[in-house]
Amino acid sequence: MNRNLAERYRVTDGRRFRLADVDPDDVSGIRSRSEAEQALRRGVERLAALQEKLYADDRWSLLLIFQALDAAGKDSTIEHVMSGVNPQGCQVYSFKAPSAEELDHDFLWRCAKALPERGRIGIFNRSYYEEVLVVRVHPDFLVHQRLPRPVAGEALWKERFEDIRAFERHLLRSGTLVRKFYLHMSKKQQKKRFLKRLSEPAKNWKFSAKDVEERAHWREYMDAYEDMIRKTSSEEAPWYVVPADNKWYTRIVVADAVVDALLSLQLNFPKLDAAKRRELAKARQLLLEE
Repeated sequence: MNRNLAERYRVTDGRRFRLADVDPDDVSGIRSRSEAEQALRRGVERLAALQEKLYADDRWSLLLIFQALDAAGKDSTIEHVMSGVNPQGCQVYSFKAPSAEELDHDFLWRCAKALPERGRIGIFNRSYYEEVLVVRVHPDFLVHQRLPRPVAGEALWKERFEDIRAFERHLLRSGTLVRKFYLHMSKKQQKKRFLKRLSEPAKNWKFSAKDVEERAHWREYMDAYEDMIRKTSSEEAPWYVVPADNKWYTRIVVADAVVDALLSLQLNFPKLDAAKRRELAKARQLLLEE
């Protein structure tokens, strides 16, 4: 896999970021779908080997956050990229509309209690970022959060961005590496995928009339995503704005980014001390003498 593939979509300083600069249909010179599938297989193999070291080392954890509009391919990307990972070392959480209990806590609470343990890869299918996306596009949702009046003022979004940046710094300082993916799909491609869901009985269950209603807010969502990426990108917790009109390409970019994240941890299998080596030698001798 091209080691620089994901790097071109990595955002660590959002001050100059513009969503319009990323082409949702970009495939970075990949000549065919079969070429992409071969690259994905290689990426999944490398990811599986690195995940085994992560699990054995038991010091770091990796949190992968996926955000996108409906039909951008979050589910299928997670499924394909993580296909070779040992299920014991991976956990996936999908965050839907908050429950009554979740609404009675701060906006980070439900995600904080789902963070991955040391040695594991945690995946958030949507996350606390919904609170500066959907809630920002539909500010009436704030009513259900029953925030005190001084808190729910004009500075709310600025303060939430500050809280998110501080939270992600805290995670890194506690041993959790954070990588964030926005799957950037065009409005035209979303329409195409919605129509496919409607025409194929096996995909009908994935469709909701509300999905079409949300298309009326496309511009507001694009503005919210752009502002989110500009305000929460950092060296420690970068965003990857991944072209998503071609799912086969999206998957290899994400796989490359995850492999790169694990490589940055310089993982190794634990080294055995003298006492442990003696214990293993004794066990070996007992087995040979049976």
